[in-house]
Amino acid sequence: MTSVNIMQAALTHFARDGYEGATLKNIADDCGIKKPSIYSHFSSKEDLFMQVLKTVFQKQEHQIKHYFLEHEHLPLEEQLKGFLTRRQHEYLGDDEAKFFLRMSFFPPTALYDEVMGLLYPFLDSQEDHLSRLFAAGCPVKGRIVRHPRQAASAFLTLMDGINVEILYGGEERSFRRLEQAWPVYWAGVAKER
Repeated sequence: MTSVNIMQAALTHFARDGYEGATLKNIADDCGIKKPSIYSHFSSKEDLFMQVLKTVFQKQEHQIKHYFLEHEHLPLEEQLKGFLTRRQHEYLGDDEAKFFLRMSFFPPTALYDEVMGLLYPFLDSQEDHLSRLFAAGCPVKGRIVRHPRQAASAFLTLMDGINVEILYGGEERSFRRLEQAWPVYWAGVAKER
């Protein structure tokens, strides 16, 4: 049994049950090992959690960059709305996305500072990336983006709202909320030349 296998099992438990609800015994059972065997790879539940979290944050950052590279040929509006739609689908079918979102909004109290120490730089990096996208404007139909940094910050705020709806309202409500909010958001950040 490798640490990667343990981390994968732990990811599933943390995503589904949260930090407090996940147990090392259940993680070990899923791996087909005894609980003490986990300690040969990780010093504690906290250590295992933080290793999973760091790995997931790195993968999420890579996936986000890859998404925008893969879709750079699309108009900016389509890239951004498509990104939000994709995140909704990922949450519904991917333990990593579910874990990432859950821990971003509900970090374990005992590890709050450590989680926020990873989350805030991640969010700052995303805002910087989005600001650069917005600064390039939207060269379709003469539209440009006003105030790139504010547009990026507002996009992240909209994304937070959609994420909260995913967590509390479910799939249908989150998709409806995005369809209702998107035209208002885009009209507010874009203008005709």
